Amino acid sequence: MASLSEWRDRMAAELDAVVAFWERHSHDPQHGGFFSCLSRDGTVYDETKYVWMQGRQVWVYSRLYRTVPRFRRPELLEAARAGGEFLLRCARLSPESPRVAFALTRDGRPVWVQRTVFSEAFCAMGLDELGRAAEEPRYRAAAREWALAVGAWARGAPQELGRPRLSGTPPQQALAVPMLVLALAQQLLEGAGGDGDLEAMAEWGAQNILLHLQRGDSVVLENVSPEGQELPGSLGRLMNPGHAMEAGWLLLWFAGRRGDAGLGARAVAALVEGPLRWGWDPHHGGLFAFLDADGHCPTQLEWNMKLWWPQAEAMVALLAAYTHRPRPRLLRHFQRVAAYLFDKFRDPDHGEWFGYLSREGTVALTIKGGPFKGCFHAARSLLLCEEMLGELLQRGETPPDSPPSPQ
Repeated sequence: MASLSEWRDRMAAELDAVVAFWERHSHDPQHGGFFSCLSRDGTVYDETKYVWMQGRQVWVYSRLYRTVPRFRRPELLEAARAGGEFLLRCARLSPESPRVAFALTRDGRPVWVQRTVFSEAFCAMGLDELGRAAEEPRYRAAAREWALAVGAWARGAPQELGRPRLSGTPPQQALAVPMLVLALAQQLLEGAGGDGDLEAMAEWGAQNILLHLQRGDSVVLENVSPEGQELPGSLGRLMNPGHAMEAGWLLLWFAGRRGDAGLGARAVAALVEGPLRWGWDPHHGGLFAFLDADGHCPTQLEWNMKLWWPQAEAMVALLAAYTHRPRPRLLRHFQRVAAYLFDKFRDPDHGEWFGYLSREGTVALTIKGGPFKGCFHAARSLLLCEEMLGELLQRGETPPDSPPSPQ
C-alpha cells in the first residue's frame, strides 16, 4: 500500500491534471463564465451554463490561486474573475431580488429556475473566495448578501423560492440544506470571524444536520421532519451515503472550530464510519448512490450506481476523521476508498474523472460534465486531501500496513 507521501503526491498530480482539463476546455472567452457540458475529450456538447457550476468553478480557481503556490498564476485568477463577473452580470432574475436562474444561455439570458437554495449558495461561495483571492471587497459584499438570503430561505421562507407547500406534502427537511448552510457559513467565516449572522447560520446548519441522525445514530436519513422525526414511506427511509459523509467532515470542521470534542466524536462515528459501513458495496466496492434504511429497494433508478462525488467526499471525510483522532483503521479505509476511486473513475486518456459507473464499476456515461457535474467535487476533494496529507506528514504520521474491507 502506498505511503502517505506517495498518496500526497498522487493527489497533487491528479489535481493538476483535473484543473488542466477544465482550463483547456471549459472557458468561454466571448461571454465569460464556463461550459460544464463536456464530452469525454472535453468537447462542448451543450452551451447552456448552469449557475451553480459557475459559482463552483469560481470557488475552485480562486481557492487554488489563493492557497496553493503552484496555482498562483495570473491567468487562473483572471478566469475566476471572468466567471465572477458573469455571475454578477447575468445570474439574478431581477435587480430587486437575490433569486438567480438555475440555467442560462451562453450569453447569460435565463432559461429556467430551480426552486431550491443551491444556485444562490454557490454564487456566494464562489464570490467570497474570489474576493479573498483578488482582494476586492465588492465580491465579498455580494457573497454575503446571497449567503444571508440562503440562510433565511433555509430557515423558514420557502415561499420566497416559489415553492408553496401543498396540503398533502408533509413538512420536511433534506440533509443537503443544513449541510449547505453550514458549508456556506464556514466559507464566509474563514475571512470574517465574529460575524453574528454567519455564526448563527453555522450553528443552525450544524444542529439541523444532527436531526438526520436517527435510530440511535445507526442511520442517517436524507429527509426528516423539521423537528427531526422520521417521515413515512420511501421518502423517509432514503439514505445517501455521500451526503452523510460530506456532512460528516463539515461537522468535524465545525466541531474543531468550536472546540467541541464530543460533537467531533459523534460526527466520526455516525457520519463517517457509519455511512462507510452501511453504504459500501461488499461485492464490487464503492459507495452506493442511495439506500433504504429498512433494506427495501430505493425508488431512485440510479440507486446502485457508483457516482464520482460520494467517493470523493468519503476520501475527505476519512482523512478529516483521522486528523481529528488518529486511528489506524480510518487511514486504512481512506486508502481503500482512494484506491477504488483512482482505479475506476480516472480517465488516463483524456484527463478528469468519469462521473457515473455501473454497480460493477464499468463506465455508464462517458461525459466529463453536465448540469450536475463540473469543476468542483474532484478538484475540491483532491485539494483538501493534499492539504490534510501534508499536515499529517508534518506531524510524522506513518500509514498502517494493509487495508481492511470497509465492512
